[in-house]
Amino acid sequence: MTDDVKRFFQNMLQRVSGLRCVMVTDRDGVPLVNLEKEKLSEIVMKPAFLSTFTLAAEQSNKLGLGKNRNIISVYADCIVIQMNKLPFVVTFIGTENCLNIGLILAMDQQIDTMLEELKTAVADS
Repeated sequence: MTDDVKRFFQNMLQRVSGLRCVMVTDRDGVPLVNLEKEKLSEIVMKPAFLSTFTLAAEQSNKLGLGKNRNIISVYADCIVIQMNKLPFVVTFIGTENCLNIGLILAMDQQIDTMLEELKTAVADS
């Protein structure tokens, strides 16, 4: 992982109101980047939970809805935004009443640019 990628997501974690965690994982839910403001529930940190995005995205494609780009899930105590950035999944976890979902989605292109660097680093290893 490169320092620029980590710094980019750390900066995002600081400036997006209500954002508590940013993770970049592979499609199986194995974390490559994991930045937390505060300790989160073990459930949302498990690879089994994180990898469900891949399954849901594949199912939506099979239903004829096309390629899934983002999934936003609202739970009792948090909001989870997952972005399809194959070979990665980027997960944002925030508080249920103050996470700025629009700001995160608007940063899509910047996230793509940053992940190119990570793709190169992973491909080289």
